Amino acid sequence: MWLVRPATPTDLEPILEIAGAQGARLSSTLPKQKEALASKIQHSLDSFVGKTNAEEPPRFLFVLENTETGEILGTAGIDTRAGNGQPFYNYRRDALIHASHELGVSRRVEVLYPSHGLTDQSLLCSFAIKPELRNADTFELLSRARLLFIAEHRSWFSNRMVVEIQGIQEEDGRVPFWDSLGRHFFNMDFQTADQYSGTLSKTFIAELMPPNPIYVTLLSTRAQEALGQPHKLTVPNLELLQREGFHAGCYLDIFDAGPVLEARTDSLRTLVTSNRKELHGSHEDAGETCLISAGEGDGFRCTLTPVAETLEEKVKVPVRIWQLLNKSAGDTVRIAPL
Repeated sequence: MWLVRPATPTDLEPILEIAGAQGARLSSTLPKQKEALASKIQHSLDSFVGKTNAEEPPRFLFVLENTETGEILGTAGIDTRAGNGQPFYNYRRDALIHASHELGVSRRVEVLYPSHGLTDQSLLCSFAIKPELRNADTFELLSRARLLFIAEHRSWFSNRMVVEIQGIQEEDGRVPFWDSLGRHFFNMDFQTADQYSGTLSKTFIAELMPPNPIYVTLLSTRAQEALGQPHKLTVPNLELLQREGFHAGCYLDIFDAGPVLEARTDSLRTLVTSNRKELHGSHEDAGETCLISAGEGDGFRCTLTPVAETLEEKVKVPVRIWQLLNKSAGDTVRIAPL
């Protein structure tokens, strides 16, 4: 069986392996350094039990576990406030009109403005999964379990959500947008800058990136083509998020120009279609397969199960699911269809 639960310190090595093996980050990156990741896990545990403060907003990290083998095969996270108390940087696409009345010339020129307009919106992040599970129901389980957690702890999160999706990267590792812009100011390759963004304060972005608008026409042709385009390995995640109600707005990732998705939290499909039910009786593998979650804070658990509903707004699920969720008859669970 598959279980999504809060990450713990014993998950450190498997998460490091997953972070290091990703051909592309499916959303905002995971730290690949042991100390930084251990700190992230501890901060997540503190967040689950309400031990954070205003200077360090809650950040949650979940893992996908094969309960039969104990193997960790994926991670997913939520930052309650993008930027985590500091500016959350992106580029905002816009346009300027350059005109000369004397020459009778008018031209619309696309520009990129440095922006932190998405700061403090809740951020889905740290999504990574073993390649063999990218086309399985477990992919949806891992991603949407976060939304069931949000539904159960709605007051912890903002009214809008955002997700960064990795942009275009060539087979040889080159990133067209970064090579055409960021490299000139940071004097480092994309992978190094991306790792810094996951482990350090984001102030280095403000210190090194040009504060003025970037004229898109001055970028390389390949960089212009990459604006707002996702890495091919992120397409399944992008499509799943779009089905949830996320859409690409005017913001781009500041490093690779990948799309930044936005949505109103209360309109997300999982929040709209999920319902709280009472556990009542059991059955053996009959009914529609659904997501089921239970528990608050560090007791949160989410898995897949066949569900049989009764007329009294109660549900029947296999006994093994009761045990996996640490629940018994009369307890409340949340159900969402696949």
